[in-house]
Amino acid sequence: MNKICTFEDNKTIKTLMTWTDIFNGTGKFFQWTFSFMEGLGNGPNLMFWIIIAGLVVLWLRMQANFNKAAKEKGTLK
Repeated sequence: MNKICTFEDNKTIKTLMTWTDIFNGTGKFFQWTFSFMEGLGNGPNLMFWIIIAGLVVLWLRMQANFNKAAKEKGTLK
């Protein structure tokens, strides 16, 4: 770990962190996170597909309502 010597009393103090510590810590965090994902199997994939399909249906229904309102008002789609 890096140390800095102060000029007043010649005591060494530790620096907060190095870039290596930050990247290693980030890598260990992601490894820990992904170890849980292995146990979930295809559950997250299924969840994302259901959410995406639901949002597409919502979007299409909203677009149909907008088209209907535009047709009634005689405005552009």
